Amino acid sequence: MTHPQIMRALSGLLLGMFAAILSSTIVTNALPHIVGDLGGGQTAYTWVITATLLAMTSSMPLWGKLADLFSKKLLIQLALLIYVAGSLVAGLSQNPGMLIAVRVVQGIGVGGLVGLSQVIMAAMIAPRERGRYSGYLGATFALATVSGPLIGGVITDTPGLGWRWCFYIGVPIALAALVVLQRTLRLPLVRREVRIDWAGALLISSSASLLLVWVSLAGQQYDWVSWQTAALVGGGAVLGVAFVFAERRASDPIIPLRLFRDATIALTTAASLFVGIAMFSGTVFFSQYFQLARGQSATMSGVMTIPLIAGLTFSSTLSGQLISRTGRWKRWLVAGGVLVTAGMSLLGTARYDTPYWRVAVFMAVMGLGVGMLLQNLVLAAQNQVGPRDLGAASSLVAFSRSFGGAIGVSALGAVLAQRVSHYAEDGIARLGGGQAAEGASALEGGNIPDLDQLPGPLRTVVESAYGHGIGDIFLYAAPSALLTLLISLFIRESVLKTKAQAG
Repeated sequence: MTHPQIMRALSGLLLGMFAAILSSTIVTNALPHIVGDLGGGQTAYTWVITATLLAMTSSMPLWGKLADLFSKKLLIQLALLIYVAGSLVAGLSQNPGMLIAVRVVQGIGVGGLVGLSQVIMAAMIAPRERGRYSGYLGATFALATVSGPLIGGVITDTPGLGWRWCFYIGVPIALAALVVLQRTLRLPLVRREVRIDWAGALLISSSASLLLVWVSLAGQQYDWVSWQTAALVGGGAVLGVAFVFAERRASDPIIPLRLFRDATIALTTAASLFVGIAMFSGTVFFSQYFQLARGQSATMSGVMTIPLIAGLTFSSTLSGQLISRTGRWKRWLVAGGVLVTAGMSLLGTARYDTPYWRVAVFMAVMGLGVGMLLQNLVLAAQNQVGPRDLGAASSLVAFSRSFGGAIGVSALGAVLAQRVSHYAEDGIARLGGGQAAEGASALEGGNIPDLDQLPGPLRTVVESAYGHGIGDIFLYAAPSALLTLLISLFIRESVLKTKAQAG
């Protein structure tokens, strides 16, 4: 495909990616209002995010395998339709359970859009040139990430609209992507014998689900050391082992285990797991920090995250251009690991009264690092495989990143509820009298408080508790960024191919 043809087809992919990322980020600043209106608590807050991540993560390997067997164009159009259906029903949700269930459907569509976009780009564009176009993908990711919270905040704060429109707004964008892809995407279709590894897909989805249920409920519904933990972790481990055995026997496995014989793919998969924890913890918990620790509106919460996204946009675009020019990519992985580790560690010092300029600098450092890692880990893995395994390798790295994000959001959300409760109890005890009782009632059952309804001294206690608790969350997530850096040091740089991996 020529450059103009690629850009026309890429515009459809970018629209689909924008809609997919928008569906995740647009709710971040609206979540306190959504969960409050539907009568949920901190567990519901994290599961509205985790449900989408879980479905996206679990479905990616299947989408990737299907891309190796069927028309990639038809599959991404199907993913768009699933996303549209999930978005429409999500806006009609009447309780947290219904919203979480529909977010699963939405996540299946998002998994197809995110995973297949990488596969289709690899089929159209040679690895050496892909960095240039991956920069566009990174910029779109950044634009959706920064505009999502802003749009969600404005919609939530606008009378006559409300949070339900946060789900509806992505529908016309997805439909536009559907039309553009139909007209512009032209890929050769290689006919292969179809053998879908349904057993492998079921086992890996079930194993991931049990582990996510465990980390999201441990410490709240039951102790970390308990029979429930043993049952869920043991069940997840047994299903994981069964998945490995199933893949070894499958004639056409959903995740070919032979891919892990390549050190680059094994290491990029591991690095993506840990960078997912850092990336998603930043985007999810910043909304709570700015709204519940600093008392900002949903709209201003989105504005205040701009330094994070500005850093991500700049570094992803610049690194993509320079990788296409030089063919060197490892230095960007190492630099990204350093910056994400530094940014997460610095954010761990944030409190409710930390000057905003300081928090903004910390966010920008983290964003620069994430931008250098996000697309380039996928690029490194794709460069190691031929057309036959392109879909599987791409979805494997994306699966690892999303699974890390889902585990991170679930575990850190559970820890956050504990830390906030701990810090709030200390502050409320010092208040004494009726305010202590009022504070205990406001935080009962892990509910997300309405700051505007709290008296001044009690509001300060709650803001301080959330500020300190979310600071702890970033500090707890920093080691995962450090592991990303250490793994990146061992990834061997190879020459980028100069031919597209169509097929």
